[in-house]
Amino acid sequence: MRVLFDELKDLVNEIDALESIVGLLDWDQEVNMPVGGIEGRSRQLAIQARLAHEKLIAPAIKHLLTALKPYQDTLPYDSHESSLIRVTRYLYDKASHIPPDFQARLYEHLGKSQTVWLKAYAENDFASVRPFLEKTLDLSREYSSFFNGCEHIADPLIDLNDPGMTVSTIRHLFKEMRDQLTPIIKDIARVQIPPCSSLTKFSPELAQLSFGREVIEKIGFDFERGRQDKSTHPFTVQISPGDVRITTRVNEYDFWNAFSSTVHEAGHALYVQGIAPTWNGTFVAHVASEGINESQSRLWENIIGRSKNFWHYFFPRLQLYFPETFANISLDTFYRGINRVQPSSIRTEADEVTYNLHVIMRFDLEIQLLEGSLSVGDLPEAWRQRFQEDFGICLSSDREGVLQDPHWYDGFIGGQFQCYILGNILSAQFYESALSTYPEIEDEIRRGYFGTLRAWLKNNIHFHGRKYSPQELINRVTGKAMTIEPYMQYLKTKYYDLYNL
Repeated sequence: MRVLFDELKDLVNEIDALESIVGLLDWDQEVNMPVGGIEGRSRQLAIQARLAHEKLIAPAIKHLLTALKPYQDTLPYDSHESSLIRVTRYLYDKASHIPPDFQARLYEHLGKSQTVWLKAYAENDFASVRPFLEKTLDLSREYSSFFNGCEHIADPLIDLNDPGMTVSTIRHLFKEMRDQLTPIIKDIARVQIPPCSSLTKFSPELAQLSFGREVIEKIGFDFERGRQDKSTHPFTVQISPGDVRITTRVNEYDFWNAFSSTVHEAGHALYVQGIAPTWNGTFVAHVASEGINESQSRLWENIIGRSKNFWHYFFPRLQLYFPETFANISLDTFYRGINRVQPSSIRTEADEVTYNLHVIMRFDLEIQLLEGSLSVGDLPEAWRQRFQEDFGICLSSDREGVLQDPHWYDGFIGGQFQCYILGNILSAQFYESALSTYPEIEDEIRRGYFGTLRAWLKNNIHFHGRKYSPQELINRVTGKAMTIEPYMQYLKTKYYDLYNL
């Protein structure tokens, strides 16, 4: 049996390597590739994706998984061998529904769509990317059609990123969140906090990048196993646990934009860099779900990165980097400024409280698209109307609306946005568990020490990779299923105190 297991592991290593090349091609396309390379790059993506998929659903994998089932049944559930077989079987079963030709068509299309979106975004030209979005919608529906017996057309798409979640469970969760958020937002709206003008003063790009690098190195990002570049929309890509790449974008008149995205993406990278080396080259060496992945970035960006304890340590450093911008304001003024609740048009720049409404809106719109009650052609106007209803803001352009997120242009429509709210919820639930074990964490953060929190996250979450299902991991870490209460309590406590409510 050991020989068969080693055969399976060798095949998995080959497939994982092919998939990592797809990630590398994607990264290069967004960071380095000239626009003229899109045709060739799309073919490269299509071929690599098809080859990886064909290897995953090959008869050899099926034969080995069948032969190894009796062996797996004799092993402890969380052993190395059992976990690798179990995760491979899960991915094989899912992939076996998908024809290799579909994978090739999908990746070739998305490679082109992404590049067209970049130009459309720069020129505020939705019409140019609309045909690509319509094809993406067709491909999204086609993907769902491969899975019979699902309650909703979006369920297979959601399960792709957040296994175990469905439209029904997410709708219930989002309704619960909206019901609890609405009175908090109304209470906050009665009090006005003036904006911190220093946040929109000139802050040189090089200084922003240098300060951001100092901060993420301090919290644990390993530049010997990662790098940072610039892109239109910040993202993280895992080439391997030893090669994790993050990007940011810089606006010299918006310090918080680059800083928050840098810390956010570093949170993703810390997850991957913390996966146990024993899983390298296997399907286990990946995040458990996108919701859990987002919990790590949102924890570092918001719960830690927007906290007063964090800036008690870093604010003097910030003033040294930007003496003309921040030297003459107080920590209290800065802290209130970065936590000011003010509806805005851009999701990635939203405050912690209204951010969730951005995600709920996107989720609702993509469900309407998949169900056929909303057409792609009517999407920009539907976006503007919904945004006016939820935020009271009249959008001036599609760059502020339907073009702002790349998700529908470089991936499926459906299953792309729920992970952000799941991440918010879990960030608070995980942090609550960390503090219950190590209550000294907050005082350590005030002194600029992040080792205890980082080690807790690594040992309890990162180390396991995809070894456990999302639900199993949440229960193991917190002793209970996912719950909205710690997150809502975090928001209410923090912002009622901030706004003297």
